[in-house]
Amino acid sequence: MKTAHPRTPVRTAAVLCAAAGLMMIGAGASSAHVSVDPASPSAGGFSQLTFKVPSESATAKTTRIAIALPTGTPFTSVSVKPMDGWKAEITEAALPSPVTIEGATISKAASAVTWTADEAHQLGQHEYQTFSISVGRLPAAGTTVALPATQWYSDGAVVDWNEPAAPGQPEPKRPAPFFVTTAAEAGHGAGAPADTAAVAATTPVTAAADNTLSIAGLGAGLLGLALGTAAFVRAGGSRKR
Repeated sequence: MKTAHPRTPVRTAAVLCAAAGLMMIGAGASSAHVSVDPASPSAGGFSQLTFKVPSESATAKTTRIAIALPTGTPFTSVSVKPMDGWKAEITEAALPSPVTIEGATISKAASAVTWTADEAHQLGQHEYQTFSISVGRLPAAGTTVALPATQWYSDGAVVDWNEPAAPGQPEPKRPAPFFVTTAAEAGHGAGAPADTAAVAATTPVTAAADNTLSIAGLGAGLLGLALGTAAFVRAGGSRKR
């Protein structure tokens, strides 16, 4: 006669519940910060860079955002996607030293892009906005392209997102947006700057909406976990009989 082990389903359920708890903790552990997403990081090409900017103040609104562009590996082409309610300005400056790109020596290049909101489009707490620019040409493969950001609030506060960050390293409190270039793709970089026709919405999006898919996925996982636990418990009861 086989010996029943009535506590096995209970132990299994406890392990699964603990795992679900870790999933929930992990889902809310990531911190909001200014980030950049390149459409293509291929060396020698043009790319659309999309910056995601959250507004974190509980008492003030984000009124302006500026992105500093690299001077050691400057972009020879920079253009901005227009946005309703935000005025964009590209600033040029002399480079610390002349740079030769594709046989041409340049001493001046775009150094920053600044967006300023009108009163109706300022970002409140739990809101974010995306800003897109087209740049090129990207530097050699393996280059870390750092793009420090500065964020202004309506109460006069200024937040600098400028701390060096790198893949695989602990994230600093205020990391600068960055990406790493990859090997050039065949035929890539021979054309015009990246197409900026497809960009994010031009109105503020709430953080709750941004997390809808994550929450839905977590809910589905927890539902499956509950059904699995019930099955284990039923199996334990059957063995008792």
